Amino acid sequence: MRLSAGAAIVRAPLGKLNASAGSGRTGVSALLAFVCGVIAVQTLAGLPSPILLAGLAITALALLLRRRILPCAFLLGFVWASAFASVRLHDELPRDLEGRDITLEGTVASLPEPNERGVRFEFDVGRIIGPEGARVPGHLRLTWYDTGRTVRAGERWRLGVRLKRPHGMLNPGGMDYELWLFSRNIRALGYVRESPGNVLLNPANPWLPGAWRQQLSDRIHATLAESPFDGVIRALVMGAEDAITPGQWEVLRRTGTAHLIAISGSHISLIALLAYSFAARLAALLQVMRWPPPAVAAVAAVAAAAAYSALTGFAIPTQRALIMIAIAVGGIIAQRHLRPAHTLALALAAVVLIDPPAVTSPGFWLSFLAVAFILYLLTGRLHRPGLLRELAWTNWATSLGLAPVLLFFFGQISLVSPLANLFAVPVLGLAITPLALFSALMLLIWAEAGAILMEFTERLVAWAWQALEWLSGLSWAQWQHAAPPPPMALLAALGAAVLMIPRGIPGRWLGLFLLLPAAAHTPDPPPEGRYRLTLLDVGQALASVVETHAHTLVFDTGARLSDSFDMGAAVVEPYLRSRGISAIDTLVVSHGDNDHIGGAATLLRRFPVTAALSSVPDKLAHPGAKACRAGQSWEWDGVQFEMLWPDGPADNDNDASCVLRVSGLQGSALLTGDIERGAESSLVARYGAALASTVLVAPHHGSKTSSSPEFLGEAHPALALVSAGYRNRWGFPSPQVVERYRRLGIPLLDTASGGALIVQSSDSGGDPEVQPYRWSYRRYWHDATPTKESPAGEGSR
Repeated sequence: MRLSAGAAIVRAPLGKLNASAGSGRTGVSALLAFVCGVIAVQTLAGLPSPILLAGLAITALALLLRRRILPCAFLLGFVWASAFASVRLHDELPRDLEGRDITLEGTVASLPEPNERGVRFEFDVGRIIGPEGARVPGHLRLTWYDTGRTVRAGERWRLGVRLKRPHGMLNPGGMDYELWLFSRNIRALGYVRESPGNVLLNPANPWLPGAWRQQLSDRIHATLAESPFDGVIRALVMGAEDAITPGQWEVLRRTGTAHLIAISGSHISLIALLAYSFAARLAALLQVMRWPPPAVAAVAAVAAAAAYSALTGFAIPTQRALIMIAIAVGGIIAQRHLRPAHTLALALAAVVLIDPPAVTSPGFWLSFLAVAFILYLLTGRLHRPGLLRELAWTNWATSLGLAPVLLFFFGQISLVSPLANLFAVPVLGLAITPLALFSALMLLIWAEAGAILMEFTERLVAWAWQALEWLSGLSWAQWQHAAPPPPMALLAALGAAVLMIPRGIPGRWLGLFLLLPAAAHTPDPPPEGRYRLTLLDVGQALASVVETHAHTLVFDTGARLSDSFDMGAAVVEPYLRSRGISAIDTLVVSHGDNDHIGGAATLLRRFPVTAALSSVPDKLAHPGAKACRAGQSWEWDGVQFEMLWPDGPADNDNDASCVLRVSGLQGSALLTGDIERGAESSLVARYGAALASTVLVAPHHGSKTSSSPEFLGEAHPALALVSAGYRNRWGFPSPQVVERYRRLGIPLLDTASGGALIVQSSDSGGDPEVQPYRWSYRRYWHDATPTKESPAGEGSR
């Protein structure tokens, strides 16, 4: 029953209105056309020029004069979203300021997020102290490493920082970090330099929402510090999700109940609905005659929703919910009748008008489509079951209706979601959330009573969590599948709607046929005898995947950056799921450095792995892990795999790396791990010209201790690939090595500038083609020309 409270607050007041509003279907269509124009902009690799936008605006005006409403609305949406994005992109960090020391004064603009390495927070810049003439974006994301200082929301600081432009890893199936930053208007990242000049200028103003949030978060944490559900309750109360553990997120994902924990439309709608009901009863009881009781109640609902949104820091999902509620109850205040479809379309357009990038968010579509589907289910039906049956049926049907959206955005569907939500919505959403809010309020007013209530709330959460954990633990709890392309997802959404048409209308079974293309979609595997090599973008680390027609090999797994973040979960798993891969035939970990083995534990937990090879097999949690040795070989689907190295003890861990050659009809690929000159010389002495390869994954990220002239002379690839992080501290690939490849006429591509590098057979049957994912998937918010200087900020993520 996702967002059923949101549907309730839309439906309940509307039935009482007597006036009319809107312009029928044309008005709804025009609003949707405006939204479509905004969506169109988000598919662009670059933004239109100001001259072109001016021409489009004039064209829209001409269409309006000729009463061509729909194309006019589309063009207005396109022009508005383009202008909005241009202004936001203009607030950027100049490239010549990346990596330089800058002194700023400003305000901590978010709840600080502690982690193993320090604390991270958003920062609003008030004044630039130096260097003279420097220009930096107004909103930053900073990390203060290994600091003993306490940072609190709302405080004003002077800080010495080093910044970089937004640049994130970019991989098929993975998170678009640059889009996430753009949608939050974070136009630079950085870290605080340790300096005596870092001083607290002013404490937080106790009357500002940021200070309230910080105080409330501190008191909840102090009360529940020993509880594993401290993070869950803080998320329920104020949207602070950073303390929810990865294991708890997994339970929420597998049961389809994450929407009940993260502050969303359901929370805001619930608060508004309670405020509306209470104010309406109070106004009737006090016999308020000057204003209609419904109007008084509507004002109270918006005020309560706004106050709760302020408590969450006006997070983007709460902004959407607040706008939707304001429009829904605005008709009551204005004494105008708004049909549900008009209300929903108006709210959709208003959200998009205020925040055009919202259309790129899965939460945006889940919020609006959930409410739309609930209204579709509850209106125009002749037969109405009892309340409990109606709630159960609506819950199940909404889960079905949102399944195509979830599959498109996340590549997974919770099969236990209808049952989990049937239990969790009334318990977590309607009972525990209001109690948690009341307990938090009491913590601020009467600490002792608030602590008692908060501990009782924690026990209820623990009890409810047992049920969710049991459901999550079912082997069939979640169905994972390759995300379908947009046309198939749209067909599937239409199919779900057809299945839910009222009884008595023929043809409901046709909805099953509309669902089938998305359910059966699987990316095409390489043909027999050929392979697909993907060098994933994992920052300053290494992870790659080799696919044949029916088998999968993973070579290295990226780094583990913290207890809650590793590249196995963040990059490798999403890529495998996007390719429809549910098992790993062979996992090769070249050696034991964190940037190569860090994600292995996650992959071994989440995928069946048939065989595991490594130079450090004792470090892999796989019962059959074996040491890689020169001479090992096997064949899959007409593709040959041969281990070339190690051959006995090595001088160092890097030179002990497994070296694997993959050979198919389109040529061979050489995967080299972190070998350096010593191992390279041994390989040249042992194999000589037999090292010749079509594609080379450059040894040791392109360091100057590797890629020796002798080795490159024998391998002499048609193409070399480097896995290196953006502005990594070692400056990889080394300029000397880059020049060496250039002199030998070997094209060199790196993941920092190209994202994931996908190598596969060309249609002509010649040399394999390489597809840099950052180039093929490029959107206007992506950084286009990264440099290879030393780091400034949060690493490559």
